Amino acid sequence: MASQLTGSFQLMKSLNRSLVLNTIRIHESISRSEIAKKTKLTPPTVTNIVNELLKESLVVEKEPGVSSGGRKPILLTINSGSRCVIGIDVGVKKIRCALSDLNGRLIIKKLETIPTQLTKALFLTCLKNILTDFLQEIGAMREKVIGIGIAMHGIVDSEAGISLFAPSLMLENIPVKAELEAAFGLPVRIENDAKALAIGEKWFGNGKEVNDLITINIGEGIGAGVILNNRLYHGQDSLAGEIGHTIIDLDGPRCSCGNFGCFQTLASGQALRERALKEISLGQKTMLLEKAAGDLETIDGQMIYDCALAGDALSIQVLHQTARYIGVGIVNMIHFLNPSLVIIGGGVSKAKEFILEPIREVVERKALTQKAKQSDVIISALGEEGSLIGAVTLVLAELFATDYPD
Repeated sequence: MASQLTGSFQLMKSLNRSLVLNTIRIHESISRSEIAKKTKLTPPTVTNIVNELLKESLVVEKEPGVSSGGRKPILLTINSGSRCVIGIDVGVKKIRCALSDLNGRLIIKKLETIPTQLTKALFLTCLKNILTDFLQEIGAMREKVIGIGIAMHGIVDSEAGISLFAPSLMLENIPVKAELEAAFGLPVRIENDAKALAIGEKWFGNGKEVNDLITINIGEGIGAGVILNNRLYHGQDSLAGEIGHTIIDLDGPRCSCGNFGCFQTLASGQALRERALKEISLGQKTMLLEKAAGDLETIDGQMIYDCALAGDALSIQVLHQTARYIGVGIVNMIHFLNPSLVIIGGGVSKAKEFILEPIREVVERKALTQKAKQSDVIISALGEEGSLIGAVTLVLAELFATDYPD
């Protein structure tokens, strides 16, 4: 019984410490007395925990706050530079690394190309080599690193730390967490990229003020991250959020998964490119031909967006068409989960001035109720770094409490 009580006490102490730390993070600067009110912990408990955090340099004291009568309170804030996190975003063709502070700010970034025709062993070796080089590049900051967060496309078992299926790499059951923890002696957390984006938006982006949200990551494929009551939802087999493979047209194009008419065959960056190429094959005049200098293989989403900005009618047309399909997918999610907020991220979201209004028009036209028609659909605040910031947040979420005090 004694050991059980001791274990419970240690757990409560740890939870209280994280609660205090997270309260300071959320409020940015706050006094000890306000922390006690927000957390409902006793003032002596808060004082003891704060003293520990000050000793470890996780928080610092700043200028006294405004007095309500009596002594001005000393405010506490996160010492953002006291620790660092490495974030890794494993994409379709590239791996991005970044070093972040405790506020999710990316300090140092690195971009590497993924070799072709990988095996599991070669992929893990590639990842280790990139990390080894990156750790050398950051120099003395290496001593401040508290963990490595990885956002990876495909299906991920985040608890086991395994990439169950990475479709663009055509690899299965990659033991990422175990391999990297053994190699670098640091805690490793891995998550699907769209789910990581959702966590990043909840902590550092447009999702701070809502309890329920969906992020849609639209690039070469499409995935979603679902947060319900401030918690990331995984589903029974880590499949929650795989909206790219929901079927919306039985007679649609064949998907990489083998089915026909999947959402991502009609609304992804690849679908956008194929839509433009089809129109060109039908003889449509477009600035894209000049930009591509006769090599149609070079036409991609970025080129289409650039031409749309320059007023190219075809580029604008295919962006609008793609946006309408995105809108259909969003309506389906609104009807299924009814979130407070839908956030669009990924490469396609860069074309926000061409896609956002057509998406909203579809939602307004197709959603069932008046409130659903007015659902809040916005673009990610984190831009191209969304999944990378999300990867960092995987580690920060374990340092800070994951509940959100008022």
